[in-house]
Amino acid sequence: MRLGTLTAFGAALLATPAGAAESTINSGDTAWILASSALVLFMTPGLALFYGGMTRQKNLLSTLMHSFFMIGIISVQWVVIGYSLAFGSDVGGFIGGLDYFMLNGVGTGPSPMADNLPDLLFMMFQGMFAIITPALITGAFAERIRFVPFAVFSVLWATFVYDPICHWVWGGGWIQQSWEALDFAGGTVVHISSGTAALASAIVLGRRMGWPAEPMPPNNLPLTVLGAGILWFGWFGFNAGSALAADGIAASAFVMTHLAAATATVTWAIAEHLQRGKASMLGAASGAVAGLVAITPAAGFVGPVSALIIGAVAGVLCYSAVSWKFSLGYDDSLDVVGVHGVGGTWGAIATGIFASTALNPGGADGLIASGDASVLIAQVVSVLATIVYSLVVTFVLLKLVDATMGLRATQDEEIQGMDLSQHGERAYSL
Repeated sequence: MRLGTLTAFGAALLATPAGAAESTINSGDTAWILASSALVLFMTPGLALFYGGMTRQKNLLSTLMHSFFMIGIISVQWVVIGYSLAFGSDVGGFIGGLDYFMLNGVGTGPSPMADNLPDLLFMMFQGMFAIITPALITGAFAERIRFVPFAVFSVLWATFVYDPICHWVWGGGWIQQSWEALDFAGGTVVHISSGTAALASAIVLGRRMGWPAEPMPPNNLPLTVLGAGILWFGWFGFNAGSALAADGIAASAFVMTHLAAATATVTWAIAEHLQRGKASMLGAASGAVAGLVAITPAAGFVGPVSALIIGAVAGVLCYSAVSWKFSLGYDDSLDVVGVHGVGGTWGAIATGIFASTALNPGGADGLIASGDASVLIAQVVSVLATIVYSLVVTFVLLKLVDATMGLRATQDEEIQGMDLSQHGERAYSL
């Protein structure tokens, strides 16, 4: 394995970008996916603002840093080995080979995964998903994790959790081969994997000092609302871009994305008003994100009525789920489990119910369209496999990093705040 790695590294250094002598590249599709890649990248700073506004003031910068730093470190990981592990030639249905180590052979010619796009562009579009997924996890352990161990854990998680699951679903792995489960833009790959990892993280790191007895109100809700708006905006690239073409499927995914987010915003607010007597701004923003999460696996496979139903259920279901942490006793600081884990699970299962080949011939007919539960069963299998794998491997990685480096901030560091103790900065000088 070591000799093979060195050989691949040498080939990567000497390789020249592949040309496009017999090009099938479509300029319109290329332009759309270039724009979509930028939109998906913009989501990660948006996530930083969304999360940062919900923390206490003394932890705002550290929370922003968690997401922003992912853009740097996961981009490097993706280029060196992540893309190859996700989309390289299949090895036993579990992982990709080292074909694309250090982007060996990945050039400007048509991509083997989408021959209407340059290979480098497909790589980078997928890389934006790889960046934001571990960033999603950070909301679970905000306000109490040390920075250097966090960075090490994130690289390990991307390598041993995200890349294999991505290969299973999108890169020719066992789920794609044997079950043909539908995941248009990342219900299992992005949201269930990160939501499950968030649960493991909250359990391993333990509760914040004073939680839940001590009030921990958001320091800046306008930041959170701005972040939610950026996420909603960027999600059009996330979902509609996953059509990998500027076509009718992309247009449909664009519309379904908006409908689900809008509906979930309303139903979350209604549920909150019925229970608490008031609909909060934080709730409306969270509802929008819940709807975006839930529609992600289904966006290119369902129609408007289905999108409305998926969004409506997501708003109520995720609102209910965020309260589970209080009854179950785990401190998921920013509700990653309730929104991404539960919302992604609902969306993946709903895809098996509502998908229709009348809307996307490249998909499959779900339970309603066919009366056959086979697609729904495939969705459930993919959900369960993702949950079990992500939960177990994340737990092992967290324990490994904790044993060797120490994940949790000390009591003094936590009292002082992560901004000063980890980065030597303050968010505000007032």
